[in-house]
Amino acid sequence: MASPETITTLDLTGKWVMNKSLSDDPDEILRLQGLGWIKRRAVGLATVTLYCKHYKDAEGVEHVDIDQKLTGGIPGTSENRPLDWIARENDDHLFGPCISKSRRVKLQNVENEFLKNGWLPDTEEHFAIHSYVESDTPKSKTTWIAEQIWGFEEVKGERRHTRHVDFIGPKNEHVQARLVYDFCGPL
Repeated sequence: MASPETITTLDLTGKWVMNKSLSDDPDEILRLQGLGWIKRRAVGLATVTLYCKHYKDAEGVEHVDIDQKLTGGIPGTSENRPLDWIARENDDHLFGPCISKSRRVKLQNVENEFLKNGWLPDTEEHFAIHSYVESDTPKSKTTWIAEQIWGFEEVKGERRHTRHVDFIGPKNEHVQARLVYDFCGPL
């Protein structure tokens, strides 16, 4: 389902389902992050639902907290993202030990053309969400970087929430993917 114009990067609160027919296949990224074939196959067959809560805390720091659920009994992940660009450690049961940071960013300040382009005017106006996650190499024994820009763009004539992912793998493999989400209503 298309995203209502009232939902912007200022408040992503709601239920979002990854639209696999409109998204690029993330399998190669998952492989390079160290997920085995069986787990990647299970994730590929599952429906991925994001339960997103977007708010400001008592100190005025903006947060995007996401509980990711997968069908088929596959445990999802939780992403708690303060938009303050402070690096934080996380031990993710799918991706292992990671270090991540997130912020709001003006698209004109994004250098990577894939991450920078294709967004609707409201994403430019309210700024995009920039996520940077890397493996915690000493703990995970692997090296990868996933940089993302989140916003809204037109996909097949409809306004959609999307994430552009620019991924660098352990041997400098470079993968770019666009993930597209259907808005399924409020929490």
